[in-house]
Amino acid sequence: MKRHKDILERLAKEKHLEVLELCKILDVSAVTIRKDLKFLEQKGLLYRTHGGASVENPYINERTVLDKEKISVEEKNGIAQLAASKIVENDTIMIASGTTVQALSKFIKPKNKLTVITSSLNVVLNLINDKNIEILQLGGYIRHSSASVIGNYAEYILKNVSCSKLFLGVDGIDLDYGLSTTNLEEAELNKKMLSAAQKVIILADSSKFGKKSFARICNLSQVNEIITDKGISSSIRKKLEEKDIKVTIVN
Repeated sequence: MKRHKDILERLAKEKHLEVLELCKILDVSAVTIRKDLKFLEQKGLLYRTHGGASVENPYINERTVLDKEKISVEEKNGIAQLAASKIVENDTIMIASGTTVQALSKFIKPKNKLTVITSSLNVVLNLINDKNIEILQLGGYIRHSSASVIGNYAEYILKNVSCSKLFLGVDGIDLDYGLSTTNLEEAELNKKMLSAAQKVIILADSSKFGKKSFARICNLSQVNEIITDKGISSSIRKKLEEKDIKVTIVN
């Protein structure tokens, strides 16, 4: 059927499509589009999501930081480099765990004092030789898969600190479900980080949109800015901006 072919071709370009968007493009009802998506999903050609469809499985399984580092490398480095430009002189920032925020630490070259609070061991290793950077390493149990800390010790420290910006990496960004990650304890630590930051900046390549994972971190109302690559669909970008979230695209 031509309509099915049109849906798949557009999905290959956009990565994620909304039902209402397809209704307008193909000039058919939402009921018809949902039937089309169900049929195509049964054929293993796409994944249905809440209100749309994705070319990738919207449910994330946990992968190690070494595996994640090999995915979307160019996009992550571009996002990280742009994020580094958001850091100002004598700033105090927080860097969570994840490969994109880990990449951020490679581009941080302060001319004056910078204070970095982080849960990531790899971030510390990237910054430790710069004498302009004062590092507060959060303590606790180490997650082998992410090389980062979790638990009550880290959460206790966060009750007594504040920072201007939190740079947070996530496994999924869903318009309804919000931000999510694969580990419940890491999600709890991320929530405490949100409370300690004046501004929340999400670093996520476009493959993260339309996906959700086991552990929910927060809804999108707590996000100030998302830095991503040009693979983000126009419909998702528009809906994020309607929620007063600044969406910064790396060229």
